[in-house]
Amino acid sequence: MDLRHSLVVKPGSRIKLKHLDAASTGTCKSSTEAEQETAKNRIHLGELQQKLYGEKKHALLIVLQGIDAAGKDGICWHVMQAMNPQGTYVHGFKQPTEEEKLHDFLWRIHPHTPGLGQIGVFNRSHYEDVLVVRVHDLVPKKVWSKRYDLINDYEKMLTVHNVTILKFFLYISPEEQLERFRQRLDDPARQWKISESDYKERALWDQYLEAFEDMLKKCSTKDAPWYVIPSNHKWFRNLAVSNIIRKTLEDMNMHLPAPMVDLEKIRQQYHSAKTDPV
Repeated sequence: MDLRHSLVVKPGSRIKLKHLDAASTGTCKSSTEAEQETAKNRIHLGELQQKLYGEKKHALLIVLQGIDAAGKDGICWHVMQAMNPQGTYVHGFKQPTEEEKLHDFLWRIHPHTPGLGQIGVFNRSHYEDVLVVRVHDLVPKKVWSKRYDLINDYEKMLTVHNVTILKFFLYISPEEQLERFRQRLDDPARQWKISESDYKERALWDQYLEAFEDMLKKCSTKDAPWYVIPSNHKWFRNLAVSNIIRKTLEDMNMHLPAPMVDLEKIRQQYHSAKTDPV
């Protein structure tokens, strides 16, 4: 199973999110089946990440975007747990600081891109500057409308330096969002996620959908594709994202590096140490 083909946004195509089924599960019909497959994917992800870390010829940048409660944190918990923290990190981009505002909008992004051998996850990203900035009219249209091309150029530059980019838009329905808001209210373990802005942002649902649609159309490229992940069912969301990451890493055809030392010499030293202990 390779979900990349069915969930990718083809470059230049226009996606009408209201016409998509956020509860879709593709050909997967049960949560049990999906969770078993996701568990297998996590095992492979751990093995593949070890090769990426050891080989140090590639890097992987994973971008997570979605409306509030879509599951960005859930992906970090349920999929990225497969990765060794030594070579993986998650960075979230919130409102820019006063210093960051003095620079171009990508200035704060670049230091957090992964180096060779690393996997970086952006929980919200540089795309906030064509989403929340646009919806809340924080800068004029003549400013944010130019950013799509700048983002594409930036991502192209990263791919030239062997950074593979996977961008996931987690799509839920307004009904599912409201249900997740209810769960947060009722579950003390989730109440910390509640924000004062939850319902204010929800009132701008249509404006956000329009901004997301433009983002997908203008910035899904051959080198840095967007994938729309139906996310009403968390088990399918986790399956889809883990599947796409796994298939992408497998395509890198990575191998652990050869030893940098003379193994026969080291083996002799080992046997000498064994027969002549300290």
